Amino acid sequence: MDKKKFKSTALNGLVNNPTFVLVLGMCPTIAVSKTLTGALGMGLATTAVLILTNTLIAACRKLISDKVRIPCYILIIATMVTIVDMSIERFLPDLYAILGLFIPLIVVNCIIFARAESFASCNPVGYAALDGLSMGLGFTLSLSVLGAVRELLSYGGLAFTFGAAERAREVMPIFQTPVGGFIMLAVLMAAFNAVYKAVKRAAIDRQNELMRGADPRPDKANKGVAA
Repeated sequence: MDKKKFKSTALNGLVNNPTFVLVLGMCPTIAVSKTLTGALGMGLATTAVLILTNTLIAACRKLISDKVRIPCYILIIATMVTIVDMSIERFLPDLYAILGLFIPLIVVNCIIFARAESFASCNPVGYAALDGLSMGLGFTLSLSVLGAVRELLSYGGLAFTFGAAERAREVMPIFQTPVGGFIMLAVLMAAFNAVYKAVKRAAIDRQNELMRGADPRPDKANKGVAA
């Protein structure tokens, strides 16, 4: 296994975050991120679909003709979404009541089809499954952060920190609306990209120092001069 490719695939969901960087799946992102519970549930459901879809498409990639690949991908995605939908309805009815129609709508989520077309269709099963896991967890993380912040600002706490009576009192109800969701998404997106660019710039500067032969650790450099 190529360690460099394994690392890049595993970190792809964070580096190229589906929500904060690629800006995919905005419909479920805004609709179900009113609370941490809904956001986490949708993220994990999407992750399961991504893993299953990527794995099956990668396994069948040599059998699917280019002329019919789009209908085949849609059929595979719809089948996996149906399995996940029925499983959640059977084993997690409370979560199913929260997510409702948005579970079947995973079929048209841009993230699913984008990973099937750009990665799973041209990579082995192992890498495809890893990509599905990575992108799914990246989507879950961004969705959960957005859901937690919106819930905190709307109610003054998360669902498990107070009772139903306190839950009924909204502090800033605007963050339960689509407008508030987009505002908070923009703030978090800007913060994520600012931090990512700063980290990337620091890594490039360090690499340039190493290429010039400079030791970035001043203690060892001083010891060398003293010697």
